[in-house]
Amino acid sequence: MMKNKFLTGGLLGLILTSFIGCNQKEEEIKIDKELVKTEIQAIEDQFALVFNTRNADSLSYYAEDAISYFSAQEPIVGKAAIQQHIKDELLDFPEGGKITFETLEIYITDDGNYVAEIGAHKLYDSTGTLLQKGHYTSFFRKIDGKYFCVRDMANSMQVADEEEIIEEIQVEN
Repeated sequence: MMKNKFLTGGLLGLILTSFIGCNQKEEEIKIDKELVKTEIQAIEDQFALVFNTRNADSLSYYAEDAISYFSAQEPIVGKAAIQQHIKDELLDFPEGGKITFETLEIYITDDGNYVAEIGAHKLYDSTGTLLQKGHYTSFFRKIDGKYFCVRDMANSMQVADEEEIIEEIQVEN
């Protein structure tokens, strides 16, 4: 009888321990936001190199199922189509030009598998004169431990010539 109570008590204790253990929340994953921001900036720097070296074949920015929303165009679906679009864009990229991308803000899911980025870009000619600037939003998914862009959207605007700005000021006054 004592043996049965001991076994029953032990069994009940084991069941309760298992039940309580299963109902406890999983341990929270600690995400180092600054480290992720640095990682995303490095990805953007590599993306800039695609343009600055005129080498679309080195494109590693996009996931295979990515969709890109370039300004004033229909969405471009799939990494291969985006890569071809960039090859076509490079035909008009200024000789000696340089583009930069700057990660301004990131938002990370609790599990760290998705990152939304808000950034700014600038395009300079070979003399360092700013030609264009704009902003972009990119959404990354972690695939095999590395982030790849799955969606992006950007806008750009031409930077006014200094003489145009002076003329506008004179007209306004």
